Amino acid sequence: MRYTVARTNGGPRVVIDRGSGHAVITTWTSLRDAFLGGLLDGADGVGAVEVDVAELDLAPAAGVVGKVLCVGHNYTQHILEMGHGLPDHPNVFSKYPEALVGPFDDIALSEESQAWDWEGELALVIGKAARNVTEAEAPSHIAGYTVANDISARDWQRRSTQWLLGKTFAATTPLGPWFVSSDEVDPDAGLALTCSVDGDVKQASTTSDLLFKPAFLVSYLSRVLTLEPGDVVLTGTPAGVGAAREPAEFLRPGQEVVTEIEGVGRLSNKCVAAAGIG
Repeated sequence: MRYTVARTNGGPRVVIDRGSGHAVITTWTSLRDAFLGGLLDGADGVGAVEVDVAELDLAPAAGVVGKVLCVGHNYTQHILEMGHGLPDHPNVFSKYPEALVGPFDDIALSEESQAWDWEGELALVIGKAARNVTEAEAPSHIAGYTVANDISARDWQRRSTQWLLGKTFAATTPLGPWFVSSDEVDPDAGLALTCSVDGDVKQASTTSDLLFKPAFLVSYLSRVLTLEPGDVVLTGTPAGVGAAREPAEFLRPGQEVVTEIEGVGRLSNKCVAAAGIG
């Protein structure tokens, strides 16, 4: 199953992919509403309307999100390229929902930063509430996976030991295009992940290089807080970021960032000056 959120004349609506280019627009306005309303149990949403997938205006794939949690330094080769030792525990930070944009929306590069970096990532969405779950129980709480790019303002990120401000600039984190249900893809088996800028491949790795796997992350986070349906977790980025290059490379307005994960989906986003959004 694949599902996402689209912009419609009536506001955001959850969309279910029926295959062969056809989809169903439901009355649910977010994945949280859809999961609570029985999407994962086969419900279609009251008053569903069939549409052509090509006609959809896709929003950030989860719609209205309660929590967006992120994990840094979680690919072995990326940790090494940044000159760090392997951590004993996940490095967790958060971002606010207004940082999210759709899978084909523009990425807004604020003039406040001169060091915008790419970070292709696998993201997961919580399907049912998770609190103090074991690693063995965690997979049943993961509804599916999608593609993200945690575009980061490295100069702001490095102003302090807390990464939040470098990670949550408005309209900088594309998410989508679809969530693919967890029974269709297995990140532990190794899904190819690439990120390119203007056609030049910058990151090429596999999710098998994840140090802390999705199930472990869900279990670990659930020991501190309740993960609610519709919450999103970005699981980290592989080697190849701009900050680790010699010399460092950073994004500029006009460039296109394409992020793809095998079996999950593809983002294509143009970078623009922040004032160009609208």
